[in-house]
Amino acid sequence: MKKIIVIGGGAAGMAAAIAAAENGCAATIYEKNEKLGKKIYITGKGRCNVTNDCDMEGLFDSVVTNSRFLYSAFYGFSNQDMKDFLEANGCHVKVERGNRVFPVSDRASDVTSAFARRLRELRVKVELNQGVRELWLEDGVLKGVILAQGGNERGKKDSYIAADAVIVATGGLSYPTTGSTGDGYRFAEAAGHKVTELSPALVPFETKEDVKELQGLSLRNVEAAVLNGKKEVYREFGEMLFTHYGVSGPVLLSASSYAAKKLKKGPLTLMIDLKPALSMEQLDARILRDFEAEKNKQFKNSLNHLYPAKLVPVIIERSGIDPDKQVNEITKEERRRLVQSTKALTFTLTGLRPFKEAIITQGGVDVKGINPSTMEAKKTENLYFAGEVLDVDAVTGGFNLQIAWSTGWSAGKAAAEKTQEN
Repeated sequence: MKKIIVIGGGAAGMAAAIAAAENGCAATIYEKNEKLGKKIYITGKGRCNVTNDCDMEGLFDSVVTNSRFLYSAFYGFSNQDMKDFLEANGCHVKVERGNRVFPVSDRASDVTSAFARRLRELRVKVELNQGVRELWLEDGVLKGVILAQGGNERGKKDSYIAADAVIVATGGLSYPTTGSTGDGYRFAEAAGHKVTELSPALVPFETKEDVKELQGLSLRNVEAAVLNGKKEVYREFGEMLFTHYGVSGPVLLSASSYAAKKLKKGPLTLMIDLKPALSMEQLDARILRDFEAEKNKQFKNSLNHLYPAKLVPVIIERSGIDPDKQVNEITKEERRRLVQSTKALTFTLTGLRPFKEAIITQGGVDVKGINPSTMEAKKTENLYFAGEVLDVDAVTGGFNLQIAWSTGWSAGKAAAEKTQEN
């Protein structure tokens, strides 16, 4: 049997090994961690948002970088294929808000167990606690891999492992505690491939303003827009969260993927519409009704029906209205400023949190050097790349894991078919 080595036992690596084995090859996974799928265990807050149950158009629309590159991969192993695979291997799934797909059990470990079960059935060899130091290349020809010392006690000679094809599925730089330390980028460059600029993505923002007083405040059903001067970078409805350093939550994590490159050139503006369902006029009418009911109160004591308690002092400050002023004395102009502060609560975004807090990495192995139908490197025959190591990324909602499953499957299947032809 032809031998295929997969470097990395995460989402893309496990999918690649299964596809290779199902297509008649002997597959071996080298995983530097003590278990497979270590990052899967922490995705979706430990529940694992495995994919998204949207249509194909929705899949492509949710990819931020190089969506066209994924055409063959998504059609070759779709979100429906992923659901079918899990169901067939003992992990029942359910669809939640936003078409997010989770295990019925709400346990990420069940996803990894489904993959591990199939790997065992296919007799895929899994070498845990064994990293790969580098690709074994001779005059630009791929021979196999060279294992990291310490994981192979028999000496240096035995560290050279021959293979008919190698699939690099090492992840990116996000959550380095799960083993994502950028090895795949090093392997790619050693084989003559370009790696694009790397930055944390699906990651919280830091703000210029001190928001410690708002720490822990979660806002639902707001509309967040990120602006670069007057130009809109991103706009979306959803949920957000204030932290001790800035802003986070699903709607802002997705925004970070669109804002990352622009933030490197300078600060951006975050504009939050706290009442997106109401027009300016409707909000003004609502405030007038509230004021009518609270007309003998001071302004600072009249806003609890409109805003969470933590937000009231911020809104008062932004509106410029004297907090001790009687509600029945507030002018039309002051009310207009209150409406404006509610519909356009602004903060200055100054940077992103580090890789250790990022869900994914933006940037990676340049897809111009990769065959999109097979994931094979154009410069190095029989070398394949899959998953987060590639320069492809998407918003939150299960899309990044679908990229991993699809590209992994594509690489494994293509590597098996090609090696058996030769």
